[in-house]
Amino acid sequence: MRVGIIDIGTNTFHLLIADRARDMKILHKEKVAVRLGKGGISNNVIQPDAMERAVVTLTDFAQKMKNEVVDEIIVSATSAVRNAGNQQEFVDLIKEKVGLEIRVLSGEEEAALIHKGVSEYIDFGEETGLIMDIGGGSIEFILANKSEVKWLKSYELGGQRLIDQFHHTDPISNDEKDKLTSYLVENLGEVISQCKKHKAAYLIGSSGSFDTLWDIHARIPGARPMQKPILYKDYFEEIHEELMVLNREERLAIPGMIPMRVDMIVSASVAIKVIMDHCHFDQIKVSPFALKEGLLYHGLPKRK
Repeated sequence: MRVGIIDIGTNTFHLLIADRARDMKILHKEKVAVRLGKGGISNNVIQPDAMERAVVTLTDFAQKMKNEVVDEIIVSATSAVRNAGNQQEFVDLIKEKVGLEIRVLSGEEEAALIHKGVSEYIDFGEETGLIMDIGGGSIEFILANKSEVKWLKSYELGGQRLIDQFHHTDPISNDEKDKLTSYLVENLGEVISQCKKHKAAYLIGSSGSFDTLWDIHARIPGARPMQKPILYKDYFEEIHEELMVLNREERLAIPGMIPMRVDMIVSASVAIKVIMDHCHFDQIKVSPFALKEGLLYHGLPKRK
């Protein structure tokens, strides 16, 4: 049985096609920087041009699923759609123009699915780890060990929202960086206190910006290859400091950087540093699995 997964994110749309009958063999995988939240995320609206880009990309995804003779299609949407005042207009448009039915996930549902996806890749032990997933519209945090999820929450503090509010110069100014850091410390106080309460031992970076940070590190001369990537604090801070002083063109020239991450990586890196510093983590376990893998292996959550 072949399944097609579409993850409609605030910045990036993901398509994953797999064959469940062949041990989840991946038949097709791609991501497209649609930027659904561009020009509207901070006002909780999806702009007309963003809707047009979504229709074009989803039409292409639908054709690729048809080519692969997919038996089941799961389409989810997260922060940009979840908070949009014109959410229903967008959902109806995609149903009319593309023929796809969208499930708009709550923040809690999104966080739970991210945990399920990450759990298919990361081997949790007895110690508690903090999963962090940085999207364009929201950031999800999940505290878990191999036995249970201890706490989870979604915050509407994604990279695109932080760019709109704080990142207006290029490279980011010290004043902007300081204000962004203070804002995150204030708004993520609950995460920090929960990490202390549950004695979280390490950070797990879910896909997205964490993949890019690892790709940058892995291309540094002398970097040791690892079967499952771990980014230690001193390596992360070296990359972080570089990102803070480079402009967009210079960041794009960093080996391992990709165009769809070059704008959001700065605010994402500041958010990661806040969590690393205040939760006293010394390593980041990087998981390439995230929401879409949670949907692939576990399907949509049942609602009462």
